[in-house]
Amino acid sequence: MNVRRSAAALAAIGVLAAAAPATAAGASPSPKASVPAGLFGTADPTYDGVWRQSLALLAQHTLGYKPGAAAVGWLVGQQCDKGGFAAFRADTAKPCEGKGGAQPDTNSTAAAVQALQALGGHGTEVRKALVWLSTLQNKDGGWGYTPGSPSDTNSTSVVVGAFASVGQDLGKLRLGKATPYDLLRARALECTADGGGALAYQPDKKGRLVANADATAAGVLGALGKGFVARPGTARDKAPACTAAGKATPVRLADNAAAYLADAVARTGHLQSALPGAKDQPDYGNTADTVVALAADGWNAQAKKPYGWLEKNAAAWARQSGPAAYAQLILAAHAVGADPRDFGGTDLVQALNKLGPAPQQAAKPATGSLEKSDKKSDKDSGSGVWWIAGIGVVVVAGLGLLLGGRRKKRQP
Repeated sequence: MNVRRSAAALAAIGVLAAAAPATAAGASPSPKASVPAGLFGTADPTYDGVWRQSLALLAQHTLGYKPGAAAVGWLVGQQCDKGGFAAFRADTAKPCEGKGGAQPDTNSTAAAVQALQALGGHGTEVRKALVWLSTLQNKDGGWGYTPGSPSDTNSTSVVVGAFASVGQDLGKLRLGKATPYDLLRARALECTADGGGALAYQPDKKGRLVANADATAAGVLGALGKGFVARPGTARDKAPACTAAGKATPVRLADNAAAYLADAVARTGHLQSALPGAKDQPDYGNTADTVVALAADGWNAQAKKPYGWLEKNAAAWARQSGPAAYAQLILAAHAVGADPRDFGGTDLVQALNKLGPAPQQAAKPATGSLEKSDKKSDKDSGSGVWWIAGIGVVVVAGLGLLLGGRRKKRQP
């Protein structure tokens, strides 16, 4: 998910940006917004405020830091009354939606959920956001970027990460008969096709699937039921290969997609990106996502080459792009067990921390092999089985989603 692409270009090529998820096609740019206190970075937050804040907080938490209260408070304050998050709310006193209101989207909401759930103590906000997301699931099992829009692989995968963060059984998250896995399976290219194993963002105008590295990296994590923060999977001995095995299981979907990614970075160590009318250039953001996807699926050896390329080449990109880029590189380092303080001579941790409110110092130096962070209790964090029971996301054929949690008194 490359950082800092323009919204118009994103709509044209059908992909999502790391620091600025794709806005709906045809959306007109709004005036440049001032950067409020508590927000990471200094760039206009109109299209990526919540996204970059969520990734920055996740990266800090993953490193063992307690993010600054002002940074967390800014993110919490962005939530709309119905539970969703927009890319940015310049005026939080003004209601979301409607004429002139900030428009919540699935990507910003799912990113915020992953961050707030990881931090703990935000069960109410997490529940509201997940209820809102659950009402937007399409009949094919996936999610689009905005309410009512067709499902796409990227949005579905980031929403999967949000539900997975609270322990939701994704096989039971469905409208009618379709689960998120059904949507991802429908987007996967056959092994014999050009780009076999990859996932498409959406079918093209003729209904054909075209391999998309951005969607494929997201799809690996979605199929594995993982979010942005992924630890290395069990190391594999053999090189990944696309294998047709009837109706692909989620694990097979992930393996096939990982095989495509491993092949894509095998020669140069990075992915290529081209905006309409521009020359091909290295795609730093999607290469970082590829590192995380390969490592999460256990292809550690294949993940090391693109990570090594990033160490040599991505520091300048991160300085130009800002907090979301630094967060992506930190999460890539975490996924391969590397030290983000020694990233080709750059201290990613220090660089990120300088861009926002200062966090509380980690108890020990952050490395890629940190012990698992202590988790809040289910009561405090709003996670686990009790939350699922409280929401009551039950699907009955012909009746749609029943959101029991809206009618029941919320747990404390």
